[in-house]
Amino acid sequence: MTDFTLLTVVVLTAIALVTAALLIARLAAPRTFNPHKGEPYGCGVPTRGEAWFQFHAGYYLYAILFLIFDIETVFLFPWAAVVSRIGMQGLLSIVFFIAVLILGLAYAWRKGALEWK
Repeated sequence: MTDFTLLTVVVLTAIALVTAALLIARLAAPRTFNPHKGEPYGCGVPTRGEAWFQFHAGYYLYAILFLIFDIETVFLFPWAAVVSRIGMQGLLSIVFFIAVLILGLAYAWRKGALEWK
């Protein structure tokens, strides 16, 4: 089997599976209309007035910083699993990695991104 034939089979199979999943979902889904379906949801409490309002950009920055540091912390686990086998080069690379994390945290702290106002 050539590479092109294999690629064609994989692409056609993917298209067929996606089409089948969408068709099954459309056939199995309930068709009742509820006027509350289009309303924004907020913990079961009905909204009063306009539901669209502007958030302070600090909340988004705080969330992005959390995600960045959370994901970078996850990168420390594979390193910790092989720390005894990678030697001095691995140690220096992780020290550099942690230094960049600390510098990023210091920068965010200095800019006031971690303060709730």
